[in-house]
Amino acid sequence: MQVSHVSATSEDGFQLSSGSSYGPRPCLVRFPFSAEWMAMNQRPRRLTALALCCALWITSGCSGPAADEQAGPQQGESLSTPAAPRDATANEAVAEAADSKSNDDSSEAAAPYHNPLSAEEIAEGWISLFDGHTLFGWEANNDEVNWRVADGAITADEGPAGLLNTTSPFADFELVCEFRMEAGGNSGVFLRTVAHPTDPSTDCYELNIADEHPDGFTTGAIVAHAKTDEPIAGSGDWKTFRIRAEGNHIVVELDGTEVLDYTDDSAARAAGRIGLQKNEGRIEFRKVIVRPLGLTDLFNGEDLTGWRVVPGSKSEFTVEDGVIRVVDGAGFLETEQTFGDFIFQAEAITHGDALNSGYFFRALEGTENAPSHGYEVQIHNGYLNNDRTQPANAGTGAIFRRNEARRVVSNDHEWFTTTLIAAGNHIAVWVDGYQVTDWNDEREPDENPRQGRRDEAGHISLQGHDPTTDLSFRNLRAVELPESAVSAE
Repeated sequence: MQVSHVSATSEDGFQLSSGSSYGPRPCLVRFPFSAEWMAMNQRPRRLTALALCCALWITSGCSGPAADEQAGPQQGESLSTPAAPRDATANEAVAEAADSKSNDDSSEAAAPYHNPLSAEEIAEGWISLFDGHTLFGWEANNDEVNWRVADGAITADEGPAGLLNTTSPFADFELVCEFRMEAGGNSGVFLRTVAHPTDPSTDCYELNIADEHPDGFTTGAIVAHAKTDEPIAGSGDWKTFRIRAEGNHIVVELDGTEVLDYTDDSAARAAGRIGLQKNEGRIEFRKVIVRPLGLTDLFNGEDLTGWRVVPGSKSEFTVEDGVIRVVDGAGFLETEQTFGDFIFQAEAITHGDALNSGYFFRALEGTENAPSHGYEVQIHNGYLNNDRTQPANAGTGAIFRRNEARRVVSNDHEWFTTTLIAAGNHIAVWVDGYQVTDWNDEREPDENPRQGRRDEAGHISLQGHDPTTDLSFRNLRAVELPESAVSAE
């Protein structure tokens, strides 16, 4: 017996239709969930996978489709009809659900919520690189260094010299970093660094933290590039760097006083990671926040110039009071411009409860038969059991079908800001400045991101998911990342 279809038959059940030479034989599998719960979650993938698990238990060697209603119609489907289930065996569907979950570290997901950003900073585009509890979004380049979180600070005091790097690259930015170093120590904040720098004159901009240095590069100096006018101590109480890096121009402030204004005529590094260094002694870092610079508007606030509605869309896209409003669905509004490695920021608001939408990116040009072949940053603010670490439908900021957001940060009926960084196969997402996704696409390359990894440029599109869709979007902006952003390994 072979399972040929999985469908919801009521608020609490799935029907498994088995196919054989004798015709279809339905089998109803019921789950103890309320109608309200099922309606809120709109048959999330985890339930489909559970139904398929039951099918595997009931049958032998069965196969059936995995639901992909969320992602829109597939090749050959029309927007005017419900999306047909995607072809996949039950084993593949269950494996994909398990693979999606494996991208989330349970200890990270359970971390208490800490967001150091004010509402004004979130509106200005700042994001936090440290959540106050975990090293989510960071990776060490030397496992012998004892990087950890202690008393709300990223801390290291044992092992050889090494860096704790962001997993995401940055080009032009403003960075605020609070640090505390013990006397006699040596540390630094590395700007636009490669993962394993060996030459500070070409591999990074090493903003030093040191009371003394044999070549005079004390605190606030950029090693091998520029010194401060006078030696500056870096040990003692908590201190704050504020750095602005634009092109080859870097300005450094220490505790509100400008200590360095440097223009690099060699333009050594246009992009790279941000790294925290442990060299000698104990070093602590807290409130590490960054604001990407150079983003340009994708929406002029007046009309849909630069955008186009994908053929076959049922959604209605209009401009009202300086925002893009989308109602009804399914449908897509995509940029005429394409983006490959880039940073994207946008604000959205849902005008209903647990509504479903998303930002598609690196997408093929939409057609009536294939309107949405791209990666999707999910928009869905529902969560389970009054626990924001249990997204109801992947969660806002997830890469849909690839991972779940580790926390649902945003609320329905309130504006929230999404920040997306896509660089090579690395994809990271922040919601209201809090990082919820840190994912590498390890699949085989494929032109269609639904089928495999796509690094090539594609369109950004706004999704109208279904007839209940009612959202608004504003302040959509993006910037391309230089090639060195992807080569910062």
